[in-house]
Amino acid sequence: MWRWRGGNMDMGETTAGVEDDLVAQLLLARGVPREDLARHRNPTLRDFLPDPSEFRDMDAAAERLAQAVLTGESVTIYGDYDVDGATSAALLVRLLRMLGHEAGYYIPDRLLEGYGPSGEALVRLAEQGSSLIVTVDCGAMAHRALEDAHAAGVDVIVVDHHKCAAELPRAVALVNPNRLDESDIGAAHGHLAAVGVAFLLAVATVRALRQRGYFETRPEPNLFALLDLVALGTVADVAAIHGLNRAMVAQGLKVMARRENVGMAALIDASRLSRAPACSDLGFALGPRINAGGRVGESTLGVRLLTTEDPDEARAIAAQLSQLNEERRAIEASVQEAAEMQLETQHNRAVTVLAGRGWHPGVIGIVAGRIKEKTGKPSLVIALDGDEESGHGKGSGRSITGVDLGAAVIAAREQGLLVAGGGHAMAAGLTVESERIDALADFLDERLGRAVAAAQAQQSMLLDLSVAPGGLKPGLVESLDSAGPFGVGWPAPRIAVGPVRLIKADIVGKDHVRMVAAGPDGASFKAIAFRAAESEMGQALLHGSRGRSLWLAGRAKIDDWSSRPQAELHVEDAAWAD
Repeated sequence: MWRWRGGNMDMGETTAGVEDDLVAQLLLARGVPREDLARHRNPTLRDFLPDPSEFRDMDAAAERLAQAVLTGESVTIYGDYDVDGATSAALLVRLLRMLGHEAGYYIPDRLLEGYGPSGEALVRLAEQGSSLIVTVDCGAMAHRALEDAHAAGVDVIVVDHHKCAAELPRAVALVNPNRLDESDIGAAHGHLAAVGVAFLLAVATVRALRQRGYFETRPEPNLFALLDLVALGTVADVAAIHGLNRAMVAQGLKVMARRENVGMAALIDASRLSRAPACSDLGFALGPRINAGGRVGESTLGVRLLTTEDPDEARAIAAQLSQLNEERRAIEASVQEAAEMQLETQHNRAVTVLAGRGWHPGVIGIVAGRIKEKTGKPSLVIALDGDEESGHGKGSGRSITGVDLGAAVIAAREQGLLVAGGGHAMAAGLTVESERIDALADFLDERLGRAVAAAQAQQSMLLDLSVAPGGLKPGLVESLDSAGPFGVGWPAPRIAVGPVRLIKADIVGKDHVRMVAAGPDGASFKAIAFRAAESEMGQALLHGSRGRSLWLAGRAKIDDWSSRPQAELHVEDAAWAD
């Protein structure tokens, strides 16, 4: 079903003279009050950054980190192996370097150590001389590990954004907007990725040092220079792009375009981008390369790349990550094929739960996302180890809008169904005994069944405007893009173009449908439907559209491969016009 997101904004035969009004309509349709349009047209930190002190434990964390800088303590940043963890760790390492203090970092191995801080690793870091450890993108549920760290005499600051239990682990400070006892302002920023929380800690730490006179003899660091890391981690972690996140991503893209971070510049080059990165590039080109190190390679590669000052080292690491990303794609395709073979057993499930032996744990999150898109339901993919009768499985889940998978996983852990587990609304990770997978699936069905049904009932194709084929021009795309950056919670505009007839439709790549469409106004344009060849829509476009008139709905993009940029449509749905 197609519906208007904010009322029918039919632009008719042309887009001339409507650009300013169009941006306003896009903002209004995304929930911006009319009196607040100016602030959202050009989101800046000045307009959206809260006082970091509003977050619980932020001042304690900043004071402790400032003390470590002033006294020259040995500090280790303990990160996660995904993009959010890597960028969070790199941000704090670079911050401390700006402050004249070199910090170490530790990224656990996904396969050998698993997610989150382990007591063994924290104690080992203490024995090696660290008196302060800052965990980023992990630690909110690490009760046992942080008790071990306390017993070893090392202070720990937790910087996280994952769901918390009522009882918090022992730490000098635990900064997380998703604490159950968070302030109203802090809780309103629960959509922040961990790297966003780390940036707020950077702001608070510089303020604490300023109050102590630290900058009387040295310049203050330019914290805006760290926003490229914030943008990459936020988008790659699929955090909601609204409010403060949108402001940080918008400004971070500007920093990224200046190529001041040697490692980030090498990553852009390795991604074969010949222009400044757009928001979508962070999720589809840059992020997967950083992730590849943690998924199928060496977990520290991402942090090493994003903190190095050596161009040669940066190019070498970026090339290695690109190669690992290609390997990851091959592994992912194999696991996805095996997982999809199990789908026919899942028809009556509210939450798809798939498990297999030999599946690589480094790609199960990606596969879960693919399965979610295919089924329209929350999906959990579990890689099993051990023999047929025993062993554990490491699972990764992805959810749909309106269904809090992270809270359900925490509830399952509290019910004794999991060895470990946590996450946030849209994504979760867990460890489960293989014999308890069926019980876990039943629990998720019972807990989330109504929420899934309600979310699916609300699913529809939301359109922002319709245009005749002649209206699909680069100027329109630029106007639509000016309401960005876009992401979860701030969806990219979707348009309907028609009526058209397909002049050409064929398959390119593995299963993409490529088209040339023309309208009665004499205008034509190129379009493509990704991964659609085997779908009902794809088959209709390929074989059933000859001589028929139809509407195409999707995202308008700029095709800049030719000498003169042209607009094209990335098709998500189609409907007959006759």
